[in-house]
Amino acid sequence: MTKQSPLETARAWAQNPLFDLAFRQEIQTLLDSGAEAELTDRFYQDLDFGTGGLRGIMGAGSNRMTLYTVRRATQGLANYILQLGLPQPSVAIAHDSRNNSALFTLETAKVLAANGIKAWVYKVLTPTPMLSFAVRELHCTAGIIITASHNPKEYNGYKVSWSDGCQVTPPHDKGIIDQVNLVDFAAIKVMEESAARSQGLLQDIPPEVEERYYHHVTALSQTHGDANADFPLLYTPLHGTGKVPVTTILGMRGFKKCRLVAGQAEPDGNFSTLHSPNPEEQGAFELAMEEADEDAKLILATDPDADRVGCMVKHQGEWEILNGNQIGQILLFYYLSKLKENQRLPKHGVFVTTIVTSGLAGKIAAKFGLRVVEVLTGFKWIGKVMAELDETGKEVFVMGTEESHGYLFGDFVRDKDAMIACMLLAEAAAELALFNLTLVDLLNQIHHIYDFHTDALVNKTIKGKSGQEKIKTIMQRLREAPPTFIGGISVERITDYKLRKIVESATGNSLGAPVQPASDVIAFLMNDGSRITARPSGTEPKIKFYFNLCGKNANHLAIQRELYIRDFNNLIDEYSNGSI
Repeated sequence: MTKQSPLETARAWAQNPLFDLAFRQEIQTLLDSGAEAELTDRFYQDLDFGTGGLRGIMGAGSNRMTLYTVRRATQGLANYILQLGLPQPSVAIAHDSRNNSALFTLETAKVLAANGIKAWVYKVLTPTPMLSFAVRELHCTAGIIITASHNPKEYNGYKVSWSDGCQVTPPHDKGIIDQVNLVDFAAIKVMEESAARSQGLLQDIPPEVEERYYHHVTALSQTHGDANADFPLLYTPLHGTGKVPVTTILGMRGFKKCRLVAGQAEPDGNFSTLHSPNPEEQGAFELAMEEADEDAKLILATDPDADRVGCMVKHQGEWEILNGNQIGQILLFYYLSKLKENQRLPKHGVFVTTIVTSGLAGKIAAKFGLRVVEVLTGFKWIGKVMAELDETGKEVFVMGTEESHGYLFGDFVRDKDAMIACMLLAEAAAELALFNLTLVDLLNQIHHIYDFHTDALVNKTIKGKSGQEKIKTIMQRLREAPPTFIGGISVERITDYKLRKIVESATGNSLGAPVQPASDVIAFLMNDGSRITARPSGTEPKIKFYFNLCGKNANHLAIQRELYIRDFNNLIDEYSNGSI
């Protein structure tokens, strides 16, 4: 059977009575106006249900986040759960502040209910880590959070976790994907909300679940909180879900001078004060810096679903932003130091990091006696290690971190948790302030102990079908014609996670295989101990290049950093233009 062209698919959808009138009219308007490029982007593929779920631009189309793609994904998930034959299956559902998140949540619950699966639903905006906690507390079969994390306002998403509260990993991820791909829109079951509630198939998550979460978070504190009351800080939820939980936790820890950034305190799916609700970017802090008074010493920001945290520090009278690696290094060093000081450092502790996160964190953890595990990018792989530790019972998970501003402490949540990170960052900053020191001073101290490290992330956004093809070409050329020198430094070895091989650059000799599962990632280990990694994003139309660099001299490292970035960018541009 010949595959339909994007325009043919669009015409078919515009006439399909399964879709509501407004949905069909949106498509027909594009057809009438001859918007071929837009229609091609909307219909050249079905929105991919990847290993974690859905994420995409909202709008009418097969390659868009819609009411119908959400229903289809939920029917596929329901089919997978039902074929497992589990007694009394249930799913916890939460959503962030994005446009259509509440609608997608209700429709998800109605499809589950129609399939006889109980839906536990948070009535209010709820962060991703609190959904993970609820899945575990309510002994659910799975969990769903409606969010596109830190993506721009045009996006929404649908992220699935399993019964352990962790994002789905093998074999469940493939099993769910296979079932979703089999679902026809005409076969989707939907129950009315009133019927679902009357039959007990749709229930609100009780408030005591949230209270138990707060108790677990505050139990992770390593201080008496004596310095917290007088420490002035600002917090912005960036129009997302963090306002209530973050201020509640900081209030419980005695931060009386925590002030909300007024202009970004309330939920807003359009993120009207922001270019992008991403706490990794300094632009997200512009309004906070405007509202900060002279006394403020710290600004904390969380993304819309409050699983990522960013921060700026008042250091020597100027605001400095910390990147994701630096925040992780500070949190890890502070937390382990306090555990050791309080004689709570476990004898068999485990620290989990990712293949694109700075190696400095691993050096810190090893120095404190923790076993270091390196996993693929994505917090689900950190959660998978936690599940393995649960099974053996011989070691204790202490912390997990990834460079994209995600951190987790303790084992009661199985996804990155910005609320915990906010509490520990605030407590570390308050304690340091007693000695007229800042988090930047602590970071400098860490570098003097463990050598100097610096990191950079270069994103190349290439949208649409042609963008996907160009990203594939770049990765293919990196495999076929890998560089032997970058920034004047020789490449020592190359790790190809997709082909599962490690080779010596100079000779091409095999050095074995990576222990991680196959993934479309290539890493270049440099002769000076630095690492440069290329990885297509799994959630956005971009390819990412990670620079994890190290050296004995800070000034020399800063110069080398610019050389590395310049040379590698030039190489990628040549690959993109087909000149190599």
